Amino acid sequence: MTRPEPVFEEPWHAQVFAITVHLNETGLFTWQQWAERFGATLKRHGHHTRLNGGSDYFAAWLETLETLLGDTSVADPAQLETLRHAWEAAYLNTPHGAPVTLDARAD
Repeated sequence: MTRPEPVFEEPWHAQVFAITVHLNETGLFTWQQWAERFGATLKRHGHHTRLNGGSDYFAAWLETLETLLGDTSVADPAQLETLRHAWEAAYLNTPHGAPVTLDARAD
């Protein structure tokens, strides 16, 4: 029996996708608004070809979500940036195979 290929290459791809879908379903934005913003992000980064849904695609997805949250005043852009750096530092300082956790002081 063969195992099915994962839908997402990385767990964070699935997580950012799920968060975006949830925010859409709560009425924060329409899917058309999302698609227009995401398309603009891809274009701005020169992603004119079909992407495979890998990290470059989801990095653009995350950038779009962060911008949308800032533009709609759901989240403070400076706080998002601080949080992003804290997660990056946690990731880079976590031994391979160990769960990545955010230091409580980063809040």
